[in-house]
Amino acid sequence: MVCNSPVTAPYSTRSPLSDAVGGSTAKVLADQLDLRTVGDLLYHFPRRYAERGELTRLADLPLDEHVTVVAEIADARVHTFNHGRGRRLEVTVTDGSGRLQLVFFGSAVHHHRRELLPGRRGMFAGKASVFNRKMQLSHPAYQLVGQDETDDEGQAAQAFADRLLPLYPACKQIESWKIAKAVDTVLDVLEAADWQGIGDPLPQALRERQELLPLPEALLGVHRPRTYEQLEAARERLKWDEAFVLQVALARRRRSTTLLRATPRVPRAQGLLDAFDARLPFTLTAGQRRVSDEIFAELATDHPMHRLLQGEVGSGKTLVALRAMLAVVDAGGQAALLAPTEVLAQQHHRSITAMMGDLAEGGLLGGADNGTKVALLTGSMGVSARRRALLELVSGDAGVVIGTHALIEDAVRFQDLGLVVVDEQHRFGVEQRDALRSKADRPPHLLVMTATPIPRTVAMTVFGDLETSVLDELPAGRSPIASHVVPAADKPHFLERAWARVREEVTAGHQAYVVCPRIGDEPTTGPDRGIRAPAADAAEPAVEEAPPEEGGDARRPPLAVLDVAAGLSAGPLSGLRVEVLHGRMAPDAKDDVMRRFATGEVDVLVATTVIEVGVNVPNATAMVVMDADRFGVSQLHQLRGRVGRGTAPGLCLLVSEAHEASSARARLDAVARTLDGFELSRIDLEQRREGDVLGQAQSGGRSSLRVLTVVEDEELIAEARTAATELIADDPELAGEPELRTVLDALLDPERESYLDKG
Repeated sequence: MVCNSPVTAPYSTRSPLSDAVGGSTAKVLADQLDLRTVGDLLYHFPRRYAERGELTRLADLPLDEHVTVVAEIADARVHTFNHGRGRRLEVTVTDGSGRLQLVFFGSAVHHHRRELLPGRRGMFAGKASVFNRKMQLSHPAYQLVGQDETDDEGQAAQAFADRLLPLYPACKQIESWKIAKAVDTVLDVLEAADWQGIGDPLPQALRERQELLPLPEALLGVHRPRTYEQLEAARERLKWDEAFVLQVALARRRRSTTLLRATPRVPRAQGLLDAFDARLPFTLTAGQRRVSDEIFAELATDHPMHRLLQGEVGSGKTLVALRAMLAVVDAGGQAALLAPTEVLAQQHHRSITAMMGDLAEGGLLGGADNGTKVALLTGSMGVSARRRALLELVSGDAGVVIGTHALIEDAVRFQDLGLVVVDEQHRFGVEQRDALRSKADRPPHLLVMTATPIPRTVAMTVFGDLETSVLDELPAGRSPIASHVVPAADKPHFLERAWARVREEVTAGHQAYVVCPRIGDEPTTGPDRGIRAPAADAAEPAVEEAPPEEGGDARRPPLAVLDVAAGLSAGPLSGLRVEVLHGRMAPDAKDDVMRRFATGEVDVLVATTVIEVGVNVPNATAMVVMDADRFGVSQLHQLRGRVGRGTAPGLCLLVSEAHEASSARARLDAVARTLDGFELSRIDLEQRREGDVLGQAQSGGRSSLRVLTVVEDEELIAEARTAATELIADDPELAGEPELRTVLDALLDPERESYLDKG
């Protein structure tokens, strides 16, 4: 669509797509790709570009995904079947390094045969699959290029000749070239109207300083690039848009935090903290002292601390958090530790009371004079225990409170809540964290802990309103952990050796974990599946199964705790004391199992990821992770941190049926190769992306970042953060930047505004 006369503000980025591309197309774009406004479409950027003469590498196509390829027809043949009553057209396309088969059936065979002639080039879209060991698209949609220059395909050919060809994220219901046509319609109208209604969020001084393109040129450059240089300049500008607007939102959040008033918490001399430190049987690491000093300095101010404490598994984050809580108790306040699971809350309660000794028995017979009570509050507690805990909270007798979501219930009241510590904050919704903080008369200090190391630029983006402390060293005495991938599909005898190693560890007086992806209440796996290697003379050969992201057909269900435990007890670990632990067990039963495992009464604990964080059993030296390729990189690193916590070396075995050349196997090899959690987190981030950094989806494909990559664009994000901080300091209400304010209002819909406000 081309307009020959100027149009006044035809629509803005907030206009519904139906105003621009028609109702039927708009409905498909909304239903299938969640594109609902003109702005959504303009910022639905191509996932890659093809050049004239370039042929896409067919060998790199992902299975079981909807793909668009640019290729040349090498051969086309019609085959008959069913005694001549059926016809099938098989078209082979090539990119010079691989081949792809297009298959058509039915009455349309002759029409496609006339169109799909050898030597022609086109775009072909469909779901990639494998049949008879050949990659194929069944009944693909296609658009040929290089035909008569007067028809639509000729126009596509001319575009293909003149510029890079954008290939958009698409789906079965709407192909890439149809999305491109819708984008062209919108761009044509906006160009004719001189881009009225499309505001530029970047201040002019910033654009000039960074030598960035105007927004209209950037949008044209990303959708209609003629050269890679033009495309790169467009992407650089659009990256700045994302980074700067995000950092302005976070800078405003940081400023609003500094305007709040909190009660300063300064520990008294010779108080509870000093008594605790004097009883520690070890010396704090330099990192623990440094981070503690940072926290104490902020607790002493009259504005609320907002700090992220991160570090390696076993680096002593809980100890640092406990010292902060004791400092607040010394200053007359209370501290609450919010844990994501009952197992972890109970573990924290046991370990903290053990570390404090009689300091955790304040007011009790035999308790220390300067001690306090350490209360536990979970949803499964009995009526009398719950009533006693609530009374200790509201009276102030309990200076330290540890609990789960039960802490945020309406009936819970504190006398003077001064510090909230959130463990594994990604496990909680924003509303849950805010509900606990709202129980204080004045804004409490906030310490967020994560055992998942986060690269600096990720922390700066995702947690941009928090100051960050990093524990990057392990306490003395921690043992090394050896990690190995057990290729159960390629080398089944390795699995037999894995169970033998577990038995060896138990024989030596140690204990082991076995981790499975699910509990196993449904009858989908047999008790031996994945436990014993298959017999060498199996009557039926094993089916080669690909990992999920590589499109394997009908993967078996994930291995389950109940099935694996039964198989181990009856098979390779018979005679050992094997117990199970999972989230659907009764709380008392879970606590009993963990207690007996901690005291050495259980040899092997078969569990779900309920043991992922916080569980500390120094005598556990071995871990076997079943179906390890079904876990994320960071999660595997967390699980591995449960072993090697004592004086004996740790062993982590990652069992997988993923084959050697698969990306799933590459992930496992990366985990086995390094114990550096920060390096692993970068790998994890590169694979999973950043998630919606302003919303509640903390990872995965639905990212609000379209061109910015927080791992690769570290320097740009740092520059944007500095520029945003300076702007908000000079103009906190953005009175001089109305277009930025408009864009920010659109970005921060009520849900996201609430997310940032609650922190």
